[in-house]
This record gives sequence, structure tokens and C-alpha cells, in this order.
Amino acid sequence: MAVERRYEGFLPGRHAIEAFGAGGFRFGGMSHRGSILVLPEGIHAFAPKAFAEIDEASLAPLFALPPGAVELLLFGCGKSLQPVPAALRQKLRESGVRCDPMDTGAACQTYNILLGERRLVAAALIATG
Repeated sequence: MAVERRYEGFLPGRHAIEAFGAGGFRFGGMSHRGSILVLPEGIHAFAPKAFAEIDEASLAPLFALPPGAVELLLFGCGKSLQPVPAALRQKLRESGVRCDPMDTGAACQTYNILLGERRLVAAALIATG
């Protein structure tokens, strides 16, 4: 019987989201309880527990990437779609990143499709219960 490894804050590389719900995510053969920030360089533990907590500071790893590394950021807002605050949307736009908010389940599915198409996509995914 294979033992699932526990995720400890950062997993390098590009990984599909294998499962989500029950307060966490599975990816790369690992599990993580809580929210995640999925970037081309790897998957990071993400402090926000609710969409309203996402701000420029929490997205610092995204903004630290070289220009053009990410073209689209999917926001998994939790159980329902929420609008991206204007100031955050503007900061993303200035960085050359479009954003698309949706519920977390839809964001995971969309991310996996775009990853399979080798698109320059990232995702900020809020864990749902």
C-alpha cells in the first residue's frame, strides 16, 4: 500500500491539482491542508484562509517572478465567485497578468486544463471545507 506524502510548504515543479475539498488539496502525490498558491516554479502554502485576505503581500511570490512568467492568475475564491478588488486587479494588470475569479472547484479544473495546454497560468486557491 502506497503511503501519501505530506506537503510541507513548497513543492517545486508544475503539478496538476489531483483533488480538492475537506479543507485542502492533493497534488504531486502529496496532500496539504489549507490554501495554496500554484506558480510555474512550484506550489506554495498560502496563508489566506478567505478570498478577502488575498492582497499584494500574499501574492509576493507571484510578483517576484520575471515578467511574462505568468499571463493568467486564476482565483479560487472558495465556495462562490467574488470580485477581485480594483487595486489588486490594477497591480496584476501592471505586472502583465490577467486574472479570473471563480469558485475553487472551477479554478482547480480550469488550472488543470490550462496546465495541460502548457499555458502560462497560476492559481491562488482558497481551501474549502
